[in-house]
Amino acid sequence: MPLLALNDSGLLATGLPILLLIGFVVVSLVAVVLIIAAVFSILTSRVDGAMKVVWLIFVCIAPLIGAILWFLVGRSRVPY
Repeated sequence: MPLLALNDSGLLATGLPILLLIGFVVVSLVAVVLIIAAVFSILTSRVDGAMKVVWLIFVCIAPLIGAILWFLVGRSRVPY
């Protein structure tokens, strides 16, 4: 009976799944933008060719972690 009571409120039937879907789409878009930005940043960086390949492979194998690590670790080590 409690499940019926939750379903009768309308939030569970319509609002909550829609909010979860919107949240998932927003997080996914942010992740995709971060990965694309990391790839362009790697390609235009002053890192030598071999390290560019290593970073690009890392971003392809572990996209989100690789992109975050590039911006936190890899990009900061590039001399200007």
